[in-house]
Amino acid sequence: MMSLQLITFDLDDTLWDVAPVMHGAEAALRDWLGQHAPRLGPVPIEHLWTVRARLMAQDPALKHRLSELRRRILFHALEDAGYPHTEARELAEAGFQVFLEARHQVALFTDVHTTLERLASRFMLGVLTNGNADVRRLGLADYFRFALCAEELGVGKPDPTPFRAALQRAGVAAHQAVHIGDHPEDDIGGAHAAGMGAIWFNPYGKAWTGATPAHAEIRSLAELPSVLENWPAHG
Repeated sequence: MMSLQLITFDLDDTLWDVAPVMHGAEAALRDWLGQHAPRLGPVPIEHLWTVRARLMAQDPALKHRLSELRRRILFHALEDAGYPHTEARELAEAGFQVFLEARHQVALFTDVHTTLERLASRFMLGVLTNGNADVRRLGLADYFRFALCAEELGVGKPDPTPFRAALQRAGVAAHQAVHIGDHPEDDIGGAHAAGMGAIWFNPYGKAWTGATPAHAEIRSLAELPSVLENWPAHG
């Protein structure tokens, strides 16, 4: 057996709880728009969903481009509200930056720093995310050799492409790599499809709903080093 060399991490709901972060970011954006785009008024969520559906139908690849999708939804909502094209574009970009700033106000789960620090001294660490959080903005970049996001790759988990891109970036074989994430399909299913090891991060003790079970399950990140220490050969 060749020893483990690469450990990849999902971000949202694996290193922090994403729901409160997104609620906060949506609220920050709403407040900003209320101040800077009064013509918009309180836009019913149904209208935004309609705009979203229209954009997705025109360009299905936007599914993996969350930042671009949000920018475009904002732009169309502002244009629909009567803002001229250029002003709508500028307001959409400024509003998006407000959202993005708030989207990075995360409360890391306990043990994130200590666990990553411990693992980074033994393994190569990488990030695989379908979201638009940036480890550089979160003060976590030092732990990771690389971060791959669906927005840049044009495809997201559970497609095996991001996992294979990580293996290529690290220069390791699939059986020398393990992915950690909370999502049964995106994370565990995707890692399986790429031939990697898969560890399910399940802090709330949910019942397993995926197709192929993970090779291991952890409730807290503090459990990770010892699970990896005793890692069996897979594949």
